[in-house]
Amino acid sequence: MSEQSSYLVPSGSVAVEQEVKKSRFITTVAHAPDKESALKLIEFVRAAHPSASHNCYAYVAGNPSSGAEIGFGDDGEVAGTAGKPMLSVLQHRNIGEVAVVVTRYFGGVRLGAGGLVRAYTSSVTSALDSLQLKKAEPMTELSVKVPYQYESAVRHVLEKSGIAVTDAIYTEDVKILAQVPERSAGEVTGEIMNVTRGDAAVSTVGE
Repeated sequence: MSEQSSYLVPSGSVAVEQEVKKSRFITTVAHAPDKESALKLIEFVRAAHPSASHNCYAYVAGNPSSGAEIGFGDDGEVAGTAGKPMLSVLQHRNIGEVAVVVTRYFGGVRLGAGGLVRAYTSSVTSALDSLQLKKAEPMTELSVKVPYQYESAVRHVLEKSGIAVTDAIYTEDVKILAQVPERSAGEVTGEIMNVTRGDAAVSTVGE
């Protein structure tokens, strides 16, 4: 895995709380491999804290340096003082597949724009400092087109490598789609060509 393509992802989730001038800031961070997962976390936290003043969020769904979907929201805080600073922390750490929600219970003391930026930034930083991370495994989608008699053999190659078939399309031949770790795509392709005696068309989807 090249350093350029590698990035960090959460291996679990954390919830960290701090108090700033009588306001409570509860930060929840979790793995979010896609935008749908990020939005589910945001809704979960909102439901868990219905009386909170704000539930601000940021997410980086995917590889932070290549095509990730990003999003952020201030949820009623002064524009630019919460979601965007939270996102900046995630991007600075080169963390992907991650969503963070900072829940604020207002304590009666206004923080001002600068104080809000510092509070939300430090909340996310503190949570990330206690979050366990791991390196992501870059994946690629293989398309394998073979005559029907080789379908079970191809599926066996994928199964023994722990690779899940994502789709199968049946026409004159069968086309099998599977998500394969980039590092093992060449090896898997070689095994497929071997069991099909070269009678397979293997390509990377998108190429």
